[in-house]
Amino acid sequence: MTRGFIQKAALLVAAVFGVTFTANAASKPNVLFILCDDLRPDALGCYGSKHVKTPQIDKLASEGVRFANAFCTTSLCSPSRASILTGIYAHQHTVTNNFTELPDQLPTLPKQLQKAGYKTAYIGKWHMGENNDAPRPGFDHFVTHKGQGQYFDTEFNIHGSGSKLIKGYYTTVVTDLALDWLKKQDKESPWCMTIGQKAPHSFYFPEPKYEHAFDSVRVPYPATAFALDDKPKWIKERLYTWHGIYGPLFEWRKKFPDDRPEAVKDFENMVHAYWGTVLSVDDSLGRLRSWLEETGQWDNTIVVFMGDNGLLEGEHGMVDKRTAHEASIRIPIIVRTPGSASGKVIQNQVLTVDVTPSLLDVCGADPIPSIHGRSWRKLVETGSDNEWRKSWHYHYNYEKQFPYTPNVRALRTEKWKYIHYPHGDNTPARHMSELYDLESDPGETRNLINEPAQKENIAKLHQEWLAAMKATGLTPENDKMPLDEGIKSELPDKKIR
Repeated sequence: MTRGFIQKAALLVAAVFGVTFTANAASKPNVLFILCDDLRPDALGCYGSKHVKTPQIDKLASEGVRFANAFCTTSLCSPSRASILTGIYAHQHTVTNNFTELPDQLPTLPKQLQKAGYKTAYIGKWHMGENNDAPRPGFDHFVTHKGQGQYFDTEFNIHGSGSKLIKGYYTTVVTDLALDWLKKQDKESPWCMTIGQKAPHSFYFPEPKYEHAFDSVRVPYPATAFALDDKPKWIKERLYTWHGIYGPLFEWRKKFPDDRPEAVKDFENMVHAYWGTVLSVDDSLGRLRSWLEETGQWDNTIVVFMGDNGLLEGEHGMVDKRTAHEASIRIPIIVRTPGSASGKVIQNQVLTVDVTPSLLDVCGADPIPSIHGRSWRKLVETGSDNEWRKSWHYHYNYEKQFPYTPNVRALRTEKWKYIHYPHGDNTPARHMSELYDLESDPGETRNLINEPAQKENIAKLHQEWLAAMKATGLTPENDKMPLDEGIKSELPDKKIR
């Protein structure tokens, strides 16, 4: 019997008996994993965007599962990507900044899938190690570039053959390269294709057909940009820096700092460009889907569409990410699996570290022992899991190359956000902490940290934070971080922006 016949039979059994996932060795599903960079959930139609039309992504969500409360454990590209592929926090995989390689010896999603008989490929932005575009362990085919790459005409290293300039728009090029590899695969063997999109990471440049897609949409600074009196002082200090709304806005503002009211037009232009890059990602998904349908593989392919971290677009006067505020840590995750319920929305808090254990579970591959994430398979199949997490911890380490955010340690529960900023030398924190009631104040507009009525609650949350840290192997004694040298005004080196 052919693999295709067995696949159809397995799907028929799933439909009859209500089984969501199939893990039979003869019918292992393919995996199409699309990882976007700096993608805000609200830049997608299915997550509530009023302006960005994403019909292909929305269709995927309508056919599968959308996680309404998905988060990254470190809001920074390299640490988050390493957590996605390993299922562990940054302090354990050691990629705590954007300049560190993912250690070769660590177990990863692609390595485990290879052991389970999968052919694996990675094409696009890798971004773990700025100056290395060589093939990485776990992938049968690996195509990437050094650094951030360019929206137009990027030099790609195709599986170690050396850098080669490929003209064209980044999103289109990586889609072409992915389809080229998929067309060469034996349909009798399962595959996992990961596409690392550059979009919508700065600097934002839409392809020509989308350059003016949002010209008529007015985009003001968010109201929270001006409500900073109860916020830590460092947030006001950040306003005029590389990561503040009065700064250069990733070069969309040519003369800076500029806090004039009319300078909001630069901010608007930046957001328009950001949105424009997302439209091309939607087109890419449509092309991939069409080919999979034409070749009869769509019905046996798991599709994961997600972002690596969130993005601040003016919230609290900030741009970029790194902080523990909601816009910085929220990510979209959409999953469609063969036989999955259509249009399901999961409200539980899921994390980047859950991706690897979940996909290994669904694909019938061996799990990685002693990791921090857990499989959301039960959540997807039944809609609930009484043992699922109610809280989790977030951490980010101060970067000398981007001195605009302190060390951050935070706890997020279903109701509360508790953030504090350790100095890094075991002395008392020098920045005011933050506390938000997310149920009544989802926009984090009112910092309750100095409210006398919250004293007992803060003590309780602090203990819960310590317990969450300890569960991932961190204690105040072994939680190492750089010294917070303060918010600085100089621009980062052009080579690493």
